[in-house]
Amino acid sequence: MSEMRNDIFANRWVIVEMTPAVEMSALRFRRFAPLAAGCQFCEHHEDETPPEIFAIRKPGSPANGPGWSVRVVPSARPRLRVEGGLDRRAEGFHDLMNGIGAHEVIIETPRHDQSLHQMEAAEIANLLRACVARILDLRKDERMRYALIFKNHGEDAGAHTTGHSISQLMALPVTPRSITSKLNVARDYYAAKERCIYCDVLRQELKDQRRLVGENADFVAIAPFASRFPFEMAIFPKHHSSDFSRTPPEAIDNLARLLREVLGRLDRALGSPPYNLALQDSPRLRRKAGYWATIEQDFHWHLEILPQVFPTEGFEWASGFYYNPVSPEAAAKCLSDQ
Repeated sequence: MSEMRNDIFANRWVIVEMTPAVEMSALRFRRFAPLAAGCQFCEHHEDETPPEIFAIRKPGSPANGPGWSVRVVPSARPRLRVEGGLDRRAEGFHDLMNGIGAHEVIIETPRHDQSLHQMEAAEIANLLRACVARILDLRKDERMRYALIFKNHGEDAGAHTTGHSISQLMALPVTPRSITSKLNVARDYYAAKERCIYCDVLRQELKDQRRLVGENADFVAIAPFASRFPFEMAIFPKHHSSDFSRTPPEAIDNLARLLREVLGRLDRALGSPPYNLALQDSPRLRRKAGYWATIEQDFHWHLEILPQVFPTEGFEWASGFYYNPVSPEAAAKCLSDQ
């Protein structure tokens, strides 16, 4: 028996299978290969990447050399480039602009054989601080509207070129449609009730506990009510915050601890499945009077973790509906037991 559930944050429908029994043996995946000779992202191979933009290093270690814990470099094959102007224009009824933006690679660790969940919490905290530093720097560019940070783990999740643990950052001159949908829902809810929709849902989830995966003093991880993918998770600040870059240092440490915990549970439950991780953050606002005056009150940043257990098929692409064969309640129980 299945249910159709509405994703309250994005106003989209998901078909969720409510069969309680889940055959876990069918949901296990091969791990990345061990150390690959000559990986450009490994320590001592710094000259094989473009010069670093940012790094967290041991005191005294020179730029573009060993001694780093997190290193950010431009993508060698960028989808968008910083150089040039947007040149917004029309072609008949169609709008277009130049492919202006930024595409950066965040090298999470010097070690090739270490996945994100295997890193120490302090190392993950440094990664998160590097993300904050890059977002704040790119917001200085008037052309950029949105900084998207994402991670592809595993070949089936898009990590085709390397087994080294990396994330990516793309700064865009527009706000992605998926984010805009969430922003519109949050704004409309706040206009009607003068409350944050995310805070309301989190209060209910913390009280209900059925979809709770983990929590600490500052953050909570849940399996969303209308999860699109089996074992989908989202991590939210417990206290309202619209902007990831304003997260206090002590809260960054707690975010690192919870992220490590839930990724470890996912690894133990499914055997290192491929997954995508993405930061859902507020955009850089245009400077004009009255534009989105309530965004700091109505939006609540969060991390999404999307395991790629089953491929997206024609029904999903054609209809815009997602089909999830594992209920979030069953997934949360499985993950909580790890």
